[in-house]
Amino acid sequence: MYISSASNVKMRIDGLEEKLAHCRQSMEEVDLKLRREKLSPEGRKSLERERNLLMTKADNYEKELSVLRKENRKNAALAVAMGLLIALIYACWMM
Repeated sequence: MYISSASNVKMRIDGLEEKLAHCRQSMEEVDLKLRREKLSPEGRKSLERERNLLMTKADNYEKELSVLRKENRKNAALAVAMGLLIALIYACWMM
């Protein structure tokens, strides 16, 4: 169960990192359009709304990534602790 959970967290982290990278790339494209293209007021407003939406999505992805990375660190610490406990039990058993 632990290994399944840890790999699931890692897969979720990888997926979110990909989504975040795509979101940031889209934000860069929108920013570039806003700076370089002559836009109507409606077009500019639409792109600014899209940029704000992308920024919100990126913030949410970053927050979720932070939580998942924390969970991943806890899983790693638990794995190390379990390994040390098993080594200690084995050492005591062999004495």
